[in-house]
Amino acid sequence: MEWIFPLIMILGGLLVLLATGLPVAFCFLVINLIGGYILWGGIDGLFNLTYSIFSSVATFPLLPVLLFVLMGSALFCSGVAVMAVEVVDKWLGRLPGRLCLVSIGAGTLFSSLSGSAMGTTAILGTTLLPEMQKRGYHHSIAIGSCMSGGLAMIIPPSALAVVLASCAQVSVGAILIGGVVPGLLLASLYSAYIVGRCVINPKLAPSYAVESTPFKEKMIFTLKRLLPVSVLIFVVVGLIFLGIATPTESAALGAFCSFFLAAILRKLTWSVTKEIVRETLNVVLMMFLILSGSMAYSQLLAYSGATAGLVQAISVMDVPPMVILLCTQLVILILGTFMEPVSIMMISIPIFLPVITALGFNTIWFCLITLLNLGIAMKTPPFGFLLFVMQGLTPPNIKITDIYKATLPFIIIDIIGIMLIVIFPIIALWIPNMMAMR
Repeated sequence: MEWIFPLIMILGGLLVLLATGLPVAFCFLVINLIGGYILWGGIDGLFNLTYSIFSSVATFPLLPVLLFVLMGSALFCSGVAVMAVEVVDKWLGRLPGRLCLVSIGAGTLFSSLSGSAMGTTAILGTTLLPEMQKRGYHHSIAIGSCMSGGLAMIIPPSALAVVLASCAQVSVGAILIGGVVPGLLLASLYSAYIVGRCVINPKLAPSYAVESTPFKEKMIFTLKRLLPVSVLIFVVVGLIFLGIATPTESAALGAFCSFFLAAILRKLTWSVTKEIVRETLNVVLMMFLILSGSMAYSQLLAYSGATAGLVQAISVMDVPPMVILLCTQLVILILGTFMEPVSIMMISIPIFLPVITALGFNTIWFCLITLLNLGIAMKTPPFGFLLFVMQGLTPPNIKITDIYKATLPFIIIDIIGIMLIVIFPIIALWIPNMMAMR
């Protein structure tokens, strides 16, 4: 039981520092400096720590993170991504809760163009929320449907999925492609909830006259607006699935195509280019600072014997492996109420993944479940980032508690989606298994 004391000191010290409000990256740095000095032999240990930090970010598998974020920033800052909203609107006709369904459809489409959940949610809130309020939609479904921007956490190209794959040392391509079916499943569950609730209570989404559009005109409009975006999605997702390009190569092609598309549509001005670079650097630097600290943190846990001791202790417990799996997800869910997803992932994965591997679970399946759970963290009060995004877009008469209530049904749907994937792993592993057979 010698491993318990190092585990308490390393993990407990990190949690204490987080409670002080110190940025996550600096919390990791403080723990790593102290732990490296004590466990790795004084000054020599600090040199080893420096090398560990450098090597953790100077790795080829992490290159898609920068490129995916750059691609998403280019599409959103130039306004190219917004063009797809009108296509979704054309095809939905007179369905109950039509604008909410447009929001979910657009959120799914935007998520396939950008790895930024906050950016996607902000676009939905800016473009569709005012129109829903104008049409008399109740805020409980209007705000909730805009939260579908959180699908960017799981639907490729998810930058967080790349970071998770690198941290877990599993196939980046398998994690990216594996998020397609779970993401579409959640979008379908969201849509079913909206339609069902609006059928039961039509006052939530008052109907309005919709101009009828001939099928031929719809097809021409769709081809004009959606074909360029579809090519971009194929470049990013299709080439990885077919084995033609690696995740890094497809990310590079996607970034190039996003700039090329913005230039053709005459939306790539000098000011837009500067905004794209600024947004990309803000996101990537934040993620890499946390990532570099967490890698050294996981090495400290391993060197101290805490990781091996914890794995051995859990392996001999007379508890069903599924209970342990559910407990890991419960911990991540609880952490999501007061931490952001990157930090949760970097703290929990070094501890949980060896346990999951020792219990014989599929690591790709576990990582995809964890990604879905991290998506919930973006929406859970009181510190969910998407809640703050929506608060900044709603009128003053909408309180933060109203946003909490509007988001709750979608959090429940997310949990249902996770349980379905836990019960039926093939939902998450179907496409990765097809890739493996190629």
